[in-house]
Amino acid sequence: MIRDLLKNKAYSYLFILTIACAIGFQGWRTLINNFAVDSVGINGLWIGILQSVREIPGFLAVLVVYFLFLFKEQRLITHFVIILGVGVGLTGFMPSHAGLIITILIMSLGFHYYETLRQSLVLQSFEKDETSIVFGTLNSVTALTNILIGVLIYFITMFLSMKGMFALLGISVIIIASITYFKKYPVIPDYPQHKKMILRKKYWLFYVLNFLSGARRQIFVVFSVFLLVQHYKFSIKAITILFVVNNLLNYFVAPIVAKCINRFGERKILYTEYASLFVIFIAYAFIDSPWVAAFLYILDNVLFNFTIAIKTYFQKIAAKRDIASSMAVGFTINHITAVFFPLLGGIFWMYSYKIPFIAGAVLALISLLFASKVRTDTV
Repeated sequence: MIRDLLKNKAYSYLFILTIACAIGFQGWRTLINNFAVDSVGINGLWIGILQSVREIPGFLAVLVVYFLFLFKEQRLITHFVIILGVGVGLTGFMPSHAGLIITILIMSLGFHYYETLRQSLVLQSFEKDETSIVFGTLNSVTALTNILIGVLIYFITMFLSMKGMFALLGISVIIIASITYFKKYPVIPDYPQHKKMILRKKYWLFYVLNFLSGARRQIFVVFSVFLLVQHYKFSIKAITILFVVNNLLNYFVAPIVAKCINRFGERKILYTEYASLFVIFIAYAFIDSPWVAAFLYILDNVLFNFTIAIKTYFQKIAAKRDIASSMAVGFTINHITAVFFPLLGGIFWMYSYKIPFIAGAVLALISLLFASKVRTDTV
């Protein structure tokens, strides 16, 4: 399937950037918790602070529409992947609290603006019956790249320091992303995009689902891996193995989820995700076993593929000219909780690690209620 899609110039362009972004972001995710704990000495409160800082560019993703006055989306997305690479590459050279804040902001700016533009370009460049498949296969590409990066990190830890590994990852991202400067993105159908923030009443459910998805995501991204590292004492090699297994499953699952969205509709897919998340977060809080926690982490990550349904739902109800602005607005809404939730969760973590996960279970139930209101022509 991926081989056939690569014949499409828009897909091949996004394919290269997907690989570059995955190298940087997955490499950073694999190393950062151990680097922060072992080299900088942060605690649960500081992990919350750093993750809140990391989400500031996501909260400001709506500003990406103003960059469109200066650059076309196709070129702008490349610039931000390169910025991501710079942030990752500098991380190992700044082993301090202030250094972590600076490099996280640079890396996060590149990642969040890249992701906003990627979603926009997919929704504009492909037909409705193709969109979920494109998102699914790009998720598979990400998973396969993550596996290769995990294997690479597992072995190069024997030869390179943290500084060397971060530098290698950052340079690789910059080189691969730069390839797209020599490729031409096909002309997008003539639907001029709004270059300002657009909020419409008819998109209210899309906004709500993004808000709830963002809150749930913070619990997973911030506290699930930190639980494994701090509470269960997972080593960097153990985390790397977990990431490899996790992404191996995602490589096969993502296209299946995409097909299920087309077959069963967005509402049923979102029902499945939120009901599963309720069980997962309750288990995180009350089952004290490293093996169970590792399994829950894998299952939790696989469920991220189900969020494709939020994007395809929006494509089916949206006006073409609203896509770029609305993706930016949706991304900002997705990150409203991201700015304060990790810090708040970090404070509660100091009392009990169970509290953030119980909050996640409550959010899953609320999300389930709103998923019942999803209506498209496929359900």
